[in-house]
Amino acid sequence: MGDSAYSFSLTTFSPSGKLLQIEYALTAVASGATSLGIKATNGVVIATEKKLPSILVDEESVKKTSLVTPNTGVAYSGMGPDSRVLVRKARKLAQTYYRMYKEQIPVSQLVRETATVMQESTQQGGVRPFGVSLLVAGYDELGPQLYQVDPSGSYFAWKASAIGKNMVNAKTFLEKRYNEEMELEDAIHTALLTLKEGFEGQISGNNIEVGIIGDDRQFRVLTPAEITDYLEEVE
Repeated sequence: MGDSAYSFSLTTFSPSGKLLQIEYALTAVASGATSLGIKATNGVVIATEKKLPSILVDEESVKKTSLVTPNTGVAYSGMGPDSRVLVRKARKLAQTYYRMYKEQIPVSQLVRETATVMQESTQQGGVRPFGVSLLVAGYDELGPQLYQVDPSGSYFAWKASAIGKNMVNAKTFLEKRYNEEMELEDAIHTALLTLKEGFEGQISGNNIEVGIIGDDRQFRVLTPAEITDYLEEVE
């Protein structure tokens, strides 16, 4: 009996030791728009494609990057509705911590708690795994940090990473361009060059989103005009 016989049950391992519903969730992520993140010496940048399903959609209503706490932001690849649920849960976790300790939750703890929410959806009936991977950018007492969280609940800290449709080529490009001494401005340029490498059509400030956090510890999303200025610099 092949693995496919076990693919309809979330809580049953296949003979090869896999939960096949998680494999399918990762496939959903891999078919999503490309997102990437780069950690610099003085900050973090996350960038993602923002492809609209139709030219009739109001682009202002489509958000690919989200603020979780003042010093933490996320971008996603995969299913948008799933990401909204996770962002809302992450915000609640962060506010619970802030109410108790009167300070922002450490980035690593926020990532761990969010990953736990995702993992809990892999071990009980009646639910399915989240069909989304997150890139989390933050800056706290330990400095700038970049994490990737997958549908299985696994998470790792990265110097640079990519998820989504073009992630293999994007990671290869980042491996060649990444430098340990890179500062935030250089990281923004590198992120845009990486997105541009596998972008279908004309890249502009309206069809990508870029979020940055520097040593001021304030995460913000760049405006289309700011992105356009950076794109002109890298051409």
